[in-house]
Amino acid sequence: MRIDYFRDPQAPLANSVVPSVVAIVRNDTGDLLLIHKTDNDLWALPGGGHDIGESISDTVVREVEEETGVRVVVDGVVGLYTDPRHVMAYDDGEVRQQFSICFRAVPMGGELRTSSESKEVRWVSPSDLDDLNVHPSMRLRIQHGLAGRAEPYVG
Repeated sequence: MRIDYFRDPQAPLANSVVPSVVAIVRNDTGDLLLIHKTDNDLWALPGGGHDIGESISDTVVREVEEETGVRVVVDGVVGLYTDPRHVMAYDDGEVRQQFSICFRAVPMGGELRTSSESKEVRWVSPSDLDDLNVHPSMRLRIQHGLAGRAEPYVG
Protein backbone atom coordinates (compact mmCIF):
# COMPACT_ATOMS: atom_id res chain seq x y z
CA MET A 1 0.00 0.00 0.00
CA ARG A 2 1.17 3.52 -0.74
CA ILE A 3 -0.14 7.00 -0.01
CA ASP A 4 0.89 9.85 -2.30
CA TYR A 5 1.25 13.32 -0.78
CA PHE A 6 1.44 16.17 -3.25
CA ARG A 7 2.17 19.65 -1.93
CA ASP A 8 0.45 18.66 1.34
CA PRO A 9 1.78 20.46 4.44
CA GLN A 10 0.71 17.42 6.52
CA ALA A 11 2.92 15.06 4.50
CA PRO A 12 5.52 13.04 6.41
CA LEU A 13 9.18 13.94 5.86
CA ALA A 14 11.01 11.94 3.20
CA ASN A 15 13.60 9.43 4.38
CA SER A 16 14.70 8.09 0.98
CA VAL A 17 15.19 8.97 -2.67
CA VAL A 18 15.11 6.24 -5.33
CA PRO A 19 15.76 7.07 -9.00
CA SER A 20 12.84 5.82 -11.03
CA VAL A 21 11.53 5.98 -14.58
CA VAL A 22 8.22 6.18 -16.38
CA ALA A 23 7.57 5.94 -20.11
CA ILE A 24 5.30 7.69 -22.56
CA VAL A 25 4.50 4.88 -24.99
CA ARG A 26 2.15 5.59 -27.89
CA ASN A 27 0.86 3.16 -30.46
CA ASP A 28 0.31 3.79 -34.19
CA THR A 29 -3.07 5.44 -33.53
CA GLY A 30 -1.65 7.79 -30.88
CA ASP A 31 -3.12 6.00 -27.87
CA LEU A 32 -1.10 6.04 -24.65
CA LEU A 33 -0.07 2.93 -22.69
CA LEU A 34 -1.35 3.19 -19.09
CA ILE A 35 -1.58 0.91 -16.08
CA HIS A 36 -4.04 0.86 -13.20
CA LYS A 37 -1.67 0.51 -10.26
CA THR A 38 -2.25 -1.97 -7.46
CA ASP A 39 -0.43 0.05 -4.76
CA ASN A 40 -2.37 3.32 -4.92
CA ASP A 41 -5.37 2.52 -7.19
CA LEU A 42 -4.40 5.30 -9.63
CA TRP A 43 -3.81 5.22 -13.39
CA ALA A 44 -0.21 5.87 -14.37
CA LEU A 45 2.47 5.54 -16.96
CA PRO A 46 4.38 2.26 -16.65
CA GLY A 47 7.71 2.47 -14.84
CA GLY A 48 9.61 1.79 -11.68
CA GLY A 49 12.89 1.86 -9.81
CA HIS A 50 16.37 1.84 -11.30
CA ASP A 51 18.39 -1.24 -10.37
CA ILE A 52 22.13 -1.50 -9.76
CA GLY A 53 23.92 -2.87 -12.80
CA GLU A 54 21.57 -1.58 -15.47
CA SER A 55 21.55 1.53 -17.63
CA ILE A 56 18.61 3.88 -17.18
CA SER A 57 17.27 3.02 -20.65
CA ASP A 58 17.45 -0.68 -19.68
CA THR A 59 15.33 0.21 -16.64
CA VAL A 60 12.66 1.71 -18.92
CA VAL A 61 12.60 -1.36 -21.18
CA ARG A 62 12.48 -3.78 -18.22
CA GLU A 63 9.83 -1.92 -16.24
CA VAL A 64 7.47 -1.35 -19.19
CA GLU A 65 7.62 -5.02 -20.16
CA GLU A 66 7.27 -6.22 -16.54
CA GLU A 67 4.18 -4.09 -15.90
CA THR A 68 2.44 -4.25 -19.30
CA GLY A 69 3.83 -7.06 -21.47
CA VAL A 70 4.84 -4.51 -24.13
CA ARG A 71 8.44 -4.47 -25.40
CA VAL A 72 9.77 -0.97 -26.13
CA VAL A 73 12.76 0.95 -27.43
CA VAL A 74 13.62 4.26 -25.74
CA ASP A 75 13.79 7.23 -28.11
CA GLY A 76 14.00 10.35 -25.95
CA VAL A 77 13.64 12.14 -22.63
CA VAL A 78 10.46 14.02 -21.72
CA GLY A 79 11.70 15.41 -18.42
CA LEU A 80 13.03 15.08 -14.88
CA TYR A 81 10.52 15.30 -12.03
CA THR A 82 12.02 15.91 -8.58
CA ASP A 83 9.48 17.98 -6.66
CA PRO A 84 10.45 17.59 -2.96
CA ARG A 85 6.83 18.37 -2.06
CA HIS A 86 5.71 15.10 -3.67
CA VAL A 87 6.38 12.17 -1.35
CA MET A 88 5.09 8.61 -1.26
CA ALA A 89 4.59 6.88 2.09
CA TYR A 90 4.79 3.07 2.11
CA ASP A 91 3.51 0.57 4.69
CA ASP A 92 7.08 -0.36 5.69
CA GLY A 93 7.86 3.20 6.92
CA GLU A 94 9.70 4.37 3.83
CA VAL A 95 8.73 7.88 2.74
CA ARG A 96 10.19 8.47 -0.69
CA GLN A 97 10.79 11.84 -2.29
CA GLN A 98 9.88 11.88 -5.96
CA PHE A 99 12.80 11.42 -8.36
CA SER A 100 11.46 10.33 -11.71
CA ILE A 101 12.79 10.55 -15.24
CA CYS A 102 10.12 10.39 -17.93
CA PHE A 103 11.15 8.89 -21.28
CA ARG A 104 9.51 8.49 -24.66
CA ALA A 105 9.49 4.93 -25.95
CA VAL A 106 8.20 3.15 -29.04
CA PRO A 107 6.32 -0.16 -28.79
CA MET A 108 8.09 -3.01 -30.60
CA GLY A 109 5.90 -6.00 -29.74
CA GLY A 110 4.49 -8.04 -26.94
CA GLU A 111 0.97 -8.57 -25.66
CA LEU A 112 -0.90 -6.51 -23.05
CA ARG A 113 -0.95 -8.25 -19.67
CA THR A 114 -1.18 -7.28 -16.03
CA SER A 115 1.40 -7.87 -13.31
CA SER A 116 1.63 -7.71 -9.53
CA GLU A 117 1.93 -3.91 -9.94
CA SER A 118 -0.82 -3.41 -12.54
CA LYS A 119 -4.38 -4.64 -12.15
CA GLU A 120 -5.33 -3.31 -15.58
CA VAL A 121 -3.31 -2.34 -18.65
CA ARG A 122 -4.75 -0.55 -21.65
CA TRP A 123 -4.15 1.76 -24.55
CA VAL A 124 -5.98 5.04 -23.80
CA SER A 125 -6.90 7.79 -26.21
CA PRO A 126 -5.56 11.16 -25.01
CA SER A 127 -9.14 12.47 -25.26
CA ASP A 128 -10.20 9.93 -22.58
CA LEU A 129 -7.54 10.84 -19.99
CA ASP A 130 -9.88 13.13 -18.05
CA ASP A 131 -12.09 10.12 -17.26
CA LEU A 132 -9.29 8.37 -15.36
CA ASN A 133 -8.04 8.92 -11.80
CA VAL A 134 -4.45 10.08 -12.45
CA HIS A 135 -2.20 11.73 -9.84
CA PRO A 136 -1.48 15.43 -10.67
CA SER A 137 2.26 14.77 -10.87
CA MET A 138 1.73 11.89 -13.31
CA ARG A 139 -0.74 13.99 -15.30
CA LEU A 140 2.00 16.64 -15.69
CA ARG A 141 4.36 14.04 -17.19
CA ILE A 142 1.63 12.89 -19.56
CA GLN A 143 0.89 16.47 -20.64
CA HIS A 144 4.58 17.11 -21.32
CA GLY A 145 4.91 13.82 -23.20
CA LEU A 146 1.89 14.48 -25.38
CA ALA A 147 3.00 18.06 -26.09
CA GLY A 148 6.18 16.87 -27.81
CA ARG A 149 8.36 19.47 -26.09
CA ALA A 150 11.65 20.23 -27.86
CA GLU A 151 13.56 20.45 -24.57
CA PRO A 152 13.10 18.15 -21.58
CA TYR A 153 11.26 19.52 -18.55
CA VAL A 154 13.47 19.95 -15.50
CA GLY A 155 11.68 20.50 -12.22
